[in-house]
Amino acid sequence: MKIEIPEHKKLVYEMTMPIRWGDMDAMGHVNNIMYFRYLETARINWLQTIDAVPDPAKEGIVIINAFCNFYKQLEYPGDIRLKMYTSDPARTTFETWATMERDDQPGVIYAAGGATTIWVDFPKQKAIDLPDRMRKIVTP
Repeated sequence: MKIEIPEHKKLVYEMTMPIRWGDMDAMGHVNNIMYFRYLETARINWLQTIDAVPDPAKEGIVIINAFCNFYKQLEYPGDIRLKMYTSDPARTTFETWATMERDDQPGVIYAAGGATTIWVDFPKQKAIDLPDRMRKIVTP
């Protein structure tokens, strides 16, 4: 299945990661929870590249909603290409979204998922305005 990315989304990060033997379940395909781990890995790696990893003593993002749509079964062995997008920045939130395809089958989407994130002051446990620096990065 091929999915077109809506124009209002911005590609912000790409990475490749291996499918590990232990990612599979008894049915011989990647366990559903692993797709969320792949999404998490892409999101955290992206945050590292832009120097925005959440700091419990300061501020950062919190996931308030996460989803994943499964289109084809991923199986070991192989490598996954994740393409991460952002969109819809608001006062305190923005959306992240990613596609997953096998490196040996470019353009064939196996799964797509994402998360709504909110920018938080961790010590105060309160949502705060998205910093201008982040707003520039996530705005399409």
